[in-house]
Amino acid sequence: MSDAPSLRSARPSFNAGALGRGLVIPGLIVIAWTVVTHGGLVSSNLLVPIERIIALPFTDEAGVQLWPALLASIVRLIFGFAIGASAGIALGGLMGASRLADRALGPSFNALRQITLFAWIPLLTAWFGNGDMPKIIYVAMSAFFPAALNSYIGLRGISAQYFEVASVLRLSRLTRIRKLLLPGALPSIFVGLQIALITAWLGTVSSEYAMGNGRGLGGFLLEGRGQFRMDVVVLGVVVLALVGYLINVGCAKVFRRLLAWQGDNK
Repeated sequence: MSDAPSLRSARPSFNAGALGRGLVIPGLIVIAWTVVTHGGLVSSNLLVPIERIIALPFTDEAGVQLWPALLASIVRLIFGFAIGASAGIALGGLMGASRLADRALGPSFNALRQITLFAWIPLLTAWFGNGDMPKIIYVAMSAFFPAALNSYIGLRGISAQYFEVASVLRLSRLTRIRKLLLPGALPSIFVGLQIALITAWLGTVSSEYAMGNGRGLGGFLLEGRGQFRMDVVVLGVVVLALVGYLINVGCAKVFRRLLAWQGDNK
């Protein structure tokens, strides 16, 4: 009992230390970037000063387009992730809970999982054109496989002893789902959703970049490359990384709260 307060009090300092260590390399990169650009060691057409990138979304006509592009990408992310994650959890849960479904659907699922998602782009554009539909489908596919795989692993990872106890107690099917399957699989499902959301974000931008046509962060990068505007390209890459980081941190905090009961049981 005496160890619990000390462990809890140590967590904030550990997180702060981890954050500080994580900022070391980005800080060094920013310092080196500033020295190189302002020292005239590299042409500004290749490496843009940081202050120019910061001011770009507010002062430049091309940079202002970042905001509607980012909004369009986030909308595609939400729709694609909702579709793909829901279908993934449903399929993974079905295969994890039913051995018959696992034998029937597992080989096809594992075979499709080996195909790189980028290879689907020619087929999607041929079937659905270059509008929003193929992009949303690509985002859904990006979220589908991590969600399905982790849902399957979560259900399969439940100890057989718990099922024996449930049989002895003669629990109903609904009670087994509420008291055994869901609590046992939730940690793995949440990890799958976190991975699915990150891969869906990357899928959103990559689909916009590869398919073109339409507003989005990928299209923003594509236009910057076409105009040889390195400031626009660097700004798009920084925003892409920043949104991915915020997604990762936000998911970790939300899922940690939702799984707080696990820490109480330990």
